[in-house]
Amino acid sequence: MDIMERLTHLFSASIEAKITAADILPVHIAKAAQVLADALLNGHKILTCGNGGSAADAQHFSSELINRFERERPGLPAIALTTDTSTLTSIANDYHYDEIYSKQIRALGQNGDVLLAISTSGRSNNIVQAVLAAHDAGMFVVALTGKDGGPLAQVLNLDQDVEIRVPHEQTARIQEVHLCVIHYLCDLIDNQIFGEVQG
Repeated sequence: MDIMERLTHLFSASIEAKITAADILPVHIAKAAQVLADALLNGHKILTCGNGGSAADAQHFSSELINRFERERPGLPAIALTTDTSTLTSIANDYHYDEIYSKQIRALGQNGDVLLAISTSGRSNNIVQAVLAAHDAGMFVVALTGKDGGPLAQVLNLDQDVEIRVPHEQTARIQEVHLCVIHYLCDLIDNQIFGEVQG
């Protein structure tokens, strides 16, 4: 397979992953957007976390809320727990890497806030611990996962939490769909809080 064939294959694989997701995920995305918008409308905030590419996605989402997505509007309260290197490294050094998010949530999370937890495999123990800490704080959880959902899916309380699980096994395809989901959540949040854009 030459480079052009490889690129065509990669585009096709990405498109196929999104088409499959489009058949399964909209109901979960809509429910998650409602949870997030309701929290913001009631004076609460969003905390986000992930590892590696998922950390970048967590920061991407919080920046879209704080700054803007596609319209001019007031900033919305969100904190990416992935960005404070002094806090992250001190927790990892003094305690354990598994606690880098859970300790922040215990300090910053409040009843009614929402945690957006992102893990392509659902197997990141620091994300699992973050969800448990969020529950202890009375927070809701929106989890972006893939594959079989892993241990993360097992600790969710689906009476109040929402899992958006990408139906794919490959990390790159899952992350590509996660980025779409982040943008769709931003769009739905803006529409629910500020109304639909006319024209």
